[in-house]
Amino acid sequence: MKWILWSTVMVSAVAAASVLWLGAKATAIKTELSNATSLLPQLRDEILENNVDGATQTVRDVGSHTAKARDEASDPLWTLAGAMPWLGANFKAASEVATSADDVARLGATPLVSVFQDLDWNALAPGGESVDLQPLIDAKPKLVAAAQAVVQSSERLNSIDATTLLPQVSEPLAQAQTQLDALKGGLTSAADAARVAPEMLGATEPRHYLVLIQNNAESRATGGIPGALALLTIDRGDLTLDAQSSASEIGVFDPIVEVDSEQKTIYSARIGKFMQDVNLTPDFPTTAQVAHTMWERKTGQRVDGVISVDPVALGYILDATGPVTITSPELISIAQSGLPTELNGKNVVQTLLSDVYSKIDKPKLQDAYFAGVAQEIFAALSDGNGDTQGLVEGLSRGTEEGRIRLWSNRNAEQSVIAGYPLGGSMSGRNVSPAEFGVYFNDGTGAKMDFYVKRTVQLVKECARDGYAQTTVRVTSTNTAPTDSAMSLPTYVTGDGTFGVPPGSVQTNIVAYGPVQANVETAKLDGQRTDFAPYVHSNRPVGVIAIRLAPGESRTVEYTFGKIVQHTEPNVVVTPTVQDVKDVILPTQNAQCG
Repeated sequence: MKWILWSTVMVSAVAAASVLWLGAKATAIKTELSNATSLLPQLRDEILENNVDGATQTVRDVGSHTAKARDEASDPLWTLAGAMPWLGANFKAASEVATSADDVARLGATPLVSVFQDLDWNALAPGGESVDLQPLIDAKPKLVAAAQAVVQSSERLNSIDATTLLPQVSEPLAQAQTQLDALKGGLTSAADAARVAPEMLGATEPRHYLVLIQNNAESRATGGIPGALALLTIDRGDLTLDAQSSASEIGVFDPIVEVDSEQKTIYSARIGKFMQDVNLTPDFPTTAQVAHTMWERKTGQRVDGVISVDPVALGYILDATGPVTITSPELISIAQSGLPTELNGKNVVQTLLSDVYSKIDKPKLQDAYFAGVAQEIFAALSDGNGDTQGLVEGLSRGTEEGRIRLWSNRNAEQSVIAGYPLGGSMSGRNVSPAEFGVYFNDGTGAKMDFYVKRTVQLVKECARDGYAQTTVRVTSTNTAPTDSAMSLPTYVTGDGTFGVPPGSVQTNIVAYGPVQANVETAKLDGQRTDFAPYVHSNRPVGVIAIRLAPGESRTVEYTFGKIVQHTEPNVVVTPTVQDVKDVILPTQNAQCG
């Protein structure tokens, strides 16, 4: 009897000691992971501030904390506790979090900071001499390995069933999952860039790109009519813009350049007939392939890809490079009509999208000035003028707003580009599950879109038949002067050539819904109206044409149903003269009973 009692006491004592031991281990793991997490904002700031020494030391400190957490979670008693029924899943999950954190620190953050330490970002920027791309080439293995480590850790944590865990474990797990998902996206992007950027920047041979300079004063789905064209050559990072041309000089194509039947049905065969209309579709790969074919067929010049940019994005570049002074005798002669000979980030949009038409009455000279200004800006960029960080920020902003797009004629490169917003594809992994799109195509045949102000808003409607519904609301206002027919140049108003009264604006408003949804109804100024329904890349499409007299506003609403995705909706819009943040309004929630 005494032996049994003594054994029971001993087991109880061991159990109590084990609980205390496990409790101490849990506290240690939590403390070390918390200490590591608290250093992440400091590491981010040090990288942004180009503080190499600070970032190197901080990532060592992070790794020290995650290594200690991993050691604590590798204790034999902790591992044994993971085999216990019910509570064991919590010990296993905590071990996975600690292991993943250490893997990310050792295999992800440490190589990343090593790359950051080796690269001279200022030396990678254009600067008058050929850029040394070798450090970027050398960084590729480290970036790829770091991305793989983070992806594997993210997949490992996302496979854990959090519904069976205690809140003390499930909440930190959810935080780790969120942080890893964000880090995974950034590192994967960096690894992909390292894969394709050196070659695309001419590391081994010069690359030639057709540049479409989109004019937002005459809207097209991807921004504006590509009136001015140029050939950009990149040789070991050095930029040269030459072979200027215009869409009108390219002429009419017969036979047309073929596009898929879906897009031809929605946007007509004009996409493959006129360079001015290649971007009636919002799908930039289609636009680029057609423009590429047209250019090579017309000029005989081989190009490796297509780049699109608009005057607003050129303004972002000028904000970084500083003002450019026009030096070309031809441009100086044109500018004597009253246009500025010095352009900066504040006046370039007004100059290129409005003043050029009021000061110059010949379209050919307008195109020449437009292309010439772009050449001066690219020259300043190539010379390395201005602030490198500001340039990166400007180019990033232009890309986020859809003002800069890129397509490569090399399949391996394009397969990478297509996965990001830079590629401008209407389908694939760059399109979020609940993404809507609103795109504008001018029907005036003129440059009146400079005066149109728009807002786009998503309204989350009440569920119907178990499916979500969302309304896309588009309000457009013509801010042109009431006497536009007399006060504005005929080239701006169109002078009624296409049946639109001078001063009025006609626009085809194209709305896309998420994959597998339906576009169910449409309203114009609150009243049900007919619309043209289509499908593109398994996404529903609705099209309505509106006409605005000077001072007039109209609102178009498309309601989409059968939305099965369980993510927050977002909307992508045609980049216009307006700031995108002023166009896209916050999502509104309907009042449901």
